[in-house]
Amino acid sequence: MWASLKRRAGLPDPGSALIKRSPDQWRPDGAVAPGRAAGLTGGARLRHDGPMLTVVRSAAWIVTAILVFVTLSPIEARPVVASPHLERAAAYGLFGFLLVLSYPRHWKSALLAGVALAGLLELAQGLTASRHGRVFDFSVKGTAAVLGGLGARAVHAVLALRAVR
Repeated sequence: MWASLKRRAGLPDPGSALIKRSPDQWRPDGAVAPGRAAGLTGGARLRHDGPMLTVVRSAAWIVTAILVFVTLSPIEARPVVASPHLERAAAYGLFGFLLVLSYPRHWKSALLAGVALAGLLELAQGLTASRHGRVFDFSVKGTAAVLGGLGARAVHAVLALRAVR
């Protein structure tokens, strides 16, 4: 029954030589839908299941764990490399970059997650005895996460354009 409904809807059999190019269209091997530009809006896409993506996602979650530990640990246990504002900006910029690069199809949600983590960790600092969350610190962290994420979006766009050529 499902097979006949799929044929009526114009969907190919799973074993056929057709590949899905965009959520709403099926095209023969490698063909781009007429009227659609190849690139980010349709056509060719970057692979989202390769081993490199697994490495980047693992790095994003490791950075998340490090941020939670460093933000909520006592001030004496926090490593000092540079000025606190520079450290915060670099850490959250890297976090936003890795998170958006890890989930390119959900990049807006990844940006929001970066800002949300910054806000939640600043609020959680109020629960610790030796730390205190401030709005200025949140603004530095949130802005850095967004800028890092937008940088990753730019890198992803460049890679997508190179994949089309």
